[in-house]
Amino acid sequence: MKSSVLTRYRVMAYVTAVMLLIMSACMVAKYGFGVGEDLTFAVSQAHGFLYIIYLVFAFDLGSKAKWPVGKLLWVLLAGTIPTAAFFVERKVTRETLPLVSAEEPEPVEA
Repeated sequence: MKSSVLTRYRVMAYVTAVMLLIMSACMVAKYGFGVGEDLTFAVSQAHGFLYIIYLVFAFDLGSKAKWPVGKLLWVLLAGTIPTAAFFVERKVTRETLPLVSAEEPEPVEA
């Protein structure tokens, strides 16, 4: 497995998690204080689009790492629970990094 697969997943996990936190704050502003309806809509649309990309990258990583279905589902759902993606990303990286490192060829010096 190439390290780029893990890197893509990690970037999208952080982006999705941050967007979800921003969307949560917008929801509090919209429903708690009655402000920011347009911003909430824009942020929720952006999060939805980015979450789809996250799903693709997480599924790609999971299929290459040969995760069981339960683990794959948990990783896929982590992008919908505020702050969960941060913790799941750390755990996934810790478990997957040895797989990436083991298959990386050593650079050849000329």
